[in-house]
Amino acid sequence: MLKDLEIQRLKEILFEAGSLVMEIYAEDFSVEYKEDHSPLTQADLAANDFLCTKLQELYPHIPIISEESAQIPYIQRKEWEYYWCIDPIDGTKEFVDKNGEFTINVALMQKSAPIFSLVYAPVFGDLYYAIKGVGAYKQNKEQKQPQKLSSKKEQNKECIALISRSRHTAITQEFIDALLGCREDVSNQAVGSSLKFCMMAEGEGDIYPKFALTMEWDTAAAHLILQESGGEIFVHDESLSPCEYFGEKTKGLTPLQYNKEDLSNPNFIAVSVRA
Repeated sequence: MLKDLEIQRLKEILFEAGSLVMEIYAEDFSVEYKEDHSPLTQADLAANDFLCTKLQELYPHIPIISEESAQIPYIQRKEWEYYWCIDPIDGTKEFVDKNGEFTINVALMQKSAPIFSLVYAPVFGDLYYAIKGVGAYKQNKEQKQPQKLSSKKEQNKECIALISRSRHTAITQEFIDALLGCREDVSNQAVGSSLKFCMMAEGEGDIYPKFALTMEWDTAAAHLILQESGGEIFVHDESLSPCEYFGEKTKGLTPLQYNKEDLSNPNFIAVSVRA
């Protein structure tokens, strides 16, 4: 499947979706709220329609799971070999607040894992993408040559714990505070959307604990970018202390899995470097 991807065209589609979203971003747009109280804007719907249309034109045989599209019953999708998992705007709260920290996420999945993905941050013009077994890359809209990413950074650098800008919980802060038991130089940085994973892929963050609801489309695309740069997203294991997520014990942990019957993610811990 990977050899059949038209990667340059897929990049262009993300850039085009970003331009569409930025036109709405510059206006005074209305905001509705879904049953779970999460915001929904016309940009979410416009980007969803655009992405689904373009992907279906290119790959009519590959089904799509999207946050803004009707969900397909598990009895049907569990048989899929390949499918697209998309979030037309990840970080709608950041879009509404106009702080720039939102992304457009597209991942090609094979059964329970991503094999190709793109994450685009339209305000910054930064496109992140990854190919399973090949690597993760960053490319600015104005650049032709992508930069290969590595999450590894120099030793003795400050430990940066990333947190959600809009949904930082008390249990998350307890986890970060506990890191002081093994690291004296821990600092917090609040960031919206999948940009947290992309920052980790660039070596600009060390750990991201998440103890609040997320869905598969929130993480699928950025998961592969983090994996291919050297990191991982693990299902949270209560038997491990926060400090142990930097050590050998992570070798026995389970990464996030996809196309589950329940499309919500369990609590997870993302780390920039696997043991």
